[in-house]
Amino acid sequence: MTTTTKPAAPVATTPARRVGPVALGLRQGRLEITQFLRSRESVVFTMGFPVIMILIFAAIFNDEIAPGVSYTQYFITGMIATGLMTVSFQNLGIWIPIERDRGVLKRYRGTPMPKWVYFAGKVLMVVAIGVAETLLLLAVSVAFFDLDLPATAGRWLTFGWVSVLGVTACTLCGIAISSLARTARSGSAVVTPVALVLQFISGVFFVFTELPSWMQQVAALFPLKWMCQGLRSVFLPASFGGQEPAGSFELGRVALVLAAWCVIGLVLCLTTFRWTTRRDG
Repeated sequence: MTTTTKPAAPVATTPARRVGPVALGLRQGRLEITQFLRSRESVVFTMGFPVIMILIFAAIFNDEIAPGVSYTQYFITGMIATGLMTVSFQNLGIWIPIERDRGVLKRYRGTPMPKWVYFAGKVLMVVAIGVAETLLLLAVSVAFFDLDLPATAGRWLTFGWVSVLGVTACTLCGIAISSLARTARSGSAVVTPVALVLQFISGVFFVFTELPSWMQQVAALFPLKWMCQGLRSVFLPASFGGQEPAGSFELGRVALVLAAWCVIGLVLCLTTFRWTTRRDG
């Protein structure tokens, strides 16, 4: 007696659902934000440092630097610009070398995931943390240091485009400068001195027009000076424009320089970014 074996019934399979490009970018952005929040050092430095500096300098200096403008109000505008630079330029310039040294970027490059998704995640992280930090600084400044929020739609619009152009330029420059670090440890050594020097010469800690003329000219080559100047036009009286080097806030030039740095930063990213360390080839 022979027995026949019935063929096994076909197993129903569900095709893998394709994830759209927007969803991919959002997932990567959520991952980057989660990783940032899990790093206590990054959170404390990025979010807490500008607030601590405002508290310290406001306690030491409280003189008027112009009619109706205190040093504290002037300093706050510079710290908002500094906060945006810290979360973009400094944060990316330090963390990308760490990920490169750990082989994270090499593994990303070996997956089917489009390369742009990695950068989209970084951009979304910068935007989310930058907005949170700016809101925190504004809340502290309004509550404790009598900073006046913009009273017109035009000033809010200026605040928006200065912040967007500034963050874009600093983000691209942060990605570009990350390639200068040879190891994970050298990222901070490369980026932090640059960020500190820019703060001292760009009118953050000192009134810009009181700096030596050569220092003003050097600062004018970089984005932070123009970010500070654009934000001063938002939060300080219009009359303070006469205290600027050119006798006005020069918003047209602010937009031109920041846009130029966006282009320069993009070119540097495309020509210098590395997915592997130099020892990996």
